[in-house]
Order: sequence, then C-alpha cells, then structure tokens
Amino acid sequence: MHKMPLPFFYKTILAFFFIILSCNGCKFVNYSFTGVSLSPDVQTISVSNFINNSGGGPANITQNFTERVKEYFQQNSTLKIYQPDGTADLLLEGAITGYDVTPIAPTEGQFAALNRLTVRVQVKFTNTKDETQNFDSPFSFYADFDQSRTLTSVENELLTVIFDQIVLDIFNKSVANW
Repeated sequence: MHKMPLPFFYKTILAFFFIILSCNGCKFVNYSFTGVSLSPDVQTISVSNFINNSGGGPANITQNFTERVKEYFQQNSTLKIYQPDGTADLLLEGAITGYDVTPIAPTEGQFAALNRLTVRVQVKFTNTKDETQNFDSPFSFYADFDQSRTLTSVENELLTVIFDQIVLDIFNKSVANW
C-alpha cells in the first residue's frame, strides 16, 4: 500500500478547508454594483414632473428629464415608482433652472471654436423614513460642440449626455449616499 507523504496530506486538507470557508463566507456579504444603500423599509419613490424655469430648451425637455430620472431609478434600484401623491418613502421633485449656450475656446478672430451647452437643475429630495438624508441641491453639467454646428443639430445628443450625468449625480446623492 502506498502512503501519502504527511506534508502533502496537510496541504490538501488545508486547501480544502480554505475553499469551503471562502465559499461559505461569500453568502453573508451583500455586494452591490450600483452602490445603493437604502434601509429595507424604503421601497417606493415618487418622482414629480420637473418644471422648466430656465426659459430655454426644447418643448419636451421637462418630460424627457423626468422620464430619464424614473427610468434610472427603476433600472438601478429595487424601488417601485409611485405617482406623485406624497405616499412614497422617497420624494423627488425639482426644476430645470438653467439652459445656456456660451462660447468657449476663443480663436484668433472674434469667433469661438466651441460652444458649451450647460443645464442646471434644482432638486429637492425627501426621505420620509430618515430626514437626515433630505436635501435641496443644484446639479449641473455641460457638453461642448463645434461652432460650425448648430445647437438644433446637436441638441438631442448633447442633452442625452448632460441628462445622463445629472441623473447619475442625483441618484448617487439620494440613494447611494456618495
């Protein structure tokens, strides 16, 4: 009968226990790729229609922004969207307060090489379960475009980039606590 060397036997047993303990430990850790840190009793969110106080932008800017916020929260959290009636655990409301195009990157002549579209949004967030997380804060982001292009030709593309970043910032501040 062939005997296994004792050091090999101990190494095998030790490796086996390490694997068992490693796998067993994983089930107790809660991993989240979105970084959402909500208490278990928070299950619903109400997103009121944002209003346009900027005086600029396309006619459907508020509808597009509001829908983008709702979609992002639905896709990146377990929260259910409630109608804005005040009964949800989290309440989100606000207004688009700025929609500005400004010239940047001056050239030799009197023209700018780039224009910048900046959108500003004021957001009021209410957590009915934990008032310490409430805030009323401004958010803004911008995107640049070449002066040879008109705002109308690039507006949808720019607003997609700008809205995506603002919504991410709102999400992070409200439910991811970043």
